[in-house]
Amino acid sequence: MGKVTGFLEYKREVAPRRNVAERLEDWREVYTYLPEDKMRTQAARCMDCGVPFCQTGCPVNNVIPHWNDLVYRNRWEEAARVLLSTNNFPEFTGTICPAPCEAACVLGINEPPVTIKAIEKAIIERAFQNGWIKPERPKVRTGKTVAVIGSGPSGLAAAQQLNRAGHRVTVYEKNDRIGGLLRYGIPDFKLDKHVIDRRLDILQAEGIVFTTRANVGVNISAEELRQSYDALVLCGGSESPRNLNVPGRELKGIHFAMEFLPQQNKRNAGDTLDSATEIFATGKHVIIIGGGDTGADCLGTSLRQKAKSVQQFEIMPKPPLERSESTPWPMWPLQLRTESSHEEGGERNWAMNTVRFEGDEFGNVKKLHAVRVGPPPSFSPISGSEFTLDADLVLLAMGFTGPAKSGLLDELGIALDSRGNVSTNTRYMTSMPGIFSAGDMRRGQSLVVWAINEGRKVAKAVDTYLMGSSMLP
Repeated sequence: MGKVTGFLEYKREVAPRRNVAERLEDWREVYTYLPEDKMRTQAARCMDCGVPFCQTGCPVNNVIPHWNDLVYRNRWEEAARVLLSTNNFPEFTGTICPAPCEAACVLGINEPPVTIKAIEKAIIERAFQNGWIKPERPKVRTGKTVAVIGSGPSGLAAAQQLNRAGHRVTVYEKNDRIGGLLRYGIPDFKLDKHVIDRRLDILQAEGIVFTTRANVGVNISAEELRQSYDALVLCGGSESPRNLNVPGRELKGIHFAMEFLPQQNKRNAGDTLDSATEIFATGKHVIIIGGGDTGADCLGTSLRQKAKSVQQFEIMPKPPLERSESTPWPMWPLQLRTESSHEEGGERNWAMNTVRFEGDEFGNVKKLHAVRVGPPPSFSPISGSEFTLDADLVLLAMGFTGPAKSGLLDELGIALDSRGNVSTNTRYMTSMPGIFSAGDMRRGQSLVVWAINEGRKVAKAVDTYLMGSSMLP
């Protein structure tokens, strides 16, 4: 490392988020950025580790010490090349990834870890600003064709890698815009959609074809695609939300998070929605069931829509403020995490379980009955802890149980694993020859960085299937 004593001389510093009062009035990203000199100082904190655990903590195995050193030396363009050698979309991971690399940072054993995520974001933003990100069309076409179904991070990564190998790639997306989870699952205040659009411009210039409103298995025959392409890659994500089967679930005003969140993203994009099916938190008592990232996204969205009150429920007990002894370094730590939305308002509730919903004479939800519970795995109700809250809008954000089964998977007859995800062999091939799968559809609900990892791996497997060998990383 260029500054071998940097970790002794400098303290961790991260850019503050935008002022809460200001950001609650708009849908722009909440983030700000450190100036260049401070970012280079943060890069100088990277240690000359014998074994850089950050690289194995990162699902795409980013060569983190190398590009940290290049940033410290003010060699940003080289840093961008190193970063892009392992990660197709660092602009996504540098913004929304929870940074397992930082959890595995060796410095993090007894000091705050290196600000890896912020440095990654700074590198790729500088690369775009300086025009270093250019379309890279393959020099030779193989004559092989591949259809990628789903345009989330795994589908986009697979498409870019397969196109680089020289295959003709078409991406099919059931929605009206490309991006999948990135487009409609993540609020604009966490990921501004121009970040997706500028990357799509690059991918299209590289020769990838995108087809929207193409719901394979519904309005496009999956079997016809199978006959038309040399290989299919299924990257449809994990779309089946976990339901809450308690009395009153049928009441109006109880919705899955992914019914609520995409609507606001569409409004921000200028779309006009059907007023009969629109969901608003404005002026309502909102209860969010689920304490994860999706629940936090519902919280931030509800606050911007000017909800009267917002409560977020989590059935698990409150994590400790610091890394739990049960998850020692370099494991992903069990500890309390505060999202930007939690800074903005609302109330977080731990060890809570919903018992039933109560409605009015018109069938609208009005009350939520709950009880405090003990620790897992039993979550036993605590006697005398029952309580009731006003509820005009309930958002279910309890995760996902696997891919949608009707349509694509049913038509192709793809085998599923014991968890309901698409079953593949070690080469990412499904039970049907020539059909592969990757991302959340295959591994289950996970992180964007894992989806990119899967997209890269399935691309190599497909390239090998088509050509007998592969030079893809």
